[in-house]
Amino acid sequence: MAYRILIADDEPNIVVSLEFMMKREGYEVSIARDGQQALDAILREKPDLVLLDAMMPGMSGFDVCQAVRARDELRDTKILMLTAKGRDTDIAKGLGVGVDAYVTKPFSTRDLVRKVQDLLDGAA
Repeated sequence: MAYRILIADDEPNIVVSLEFMMKREGYEVSIARDGQQALDAILREKPDLVLLDAMMPGMSGFDVCQAVRARDELRDTKILMLTAKGRDTDIAKGLGVGVDAYVTKPFSTRDLVRKVQDLLDGAA
């Protein structure tokens, strides 16, 4: 069974490239374009891993992560935050709300694929 990944980002170019890359690695992929869509999709689909942008319309990635971590049935969902916000305070905030990994944009696609694989292998 393929792992399910939700890509939550409001930048179309990033969504397209992430979707292509994750499908090429054999993952099932779904898309959310804002924070509320992301939370709704996580509740509905229960993906194995979420690639979550920190800054999205409506509800930030930080808020989405906090809402996911507050629900027992979603506690095993891995969250990898992808963001241009790379200051130490932003990283600390992400880790504080419970992200499993934090990657700053621009990122190496090879490193991102490896990090996704590591997170999912740890979940198996």
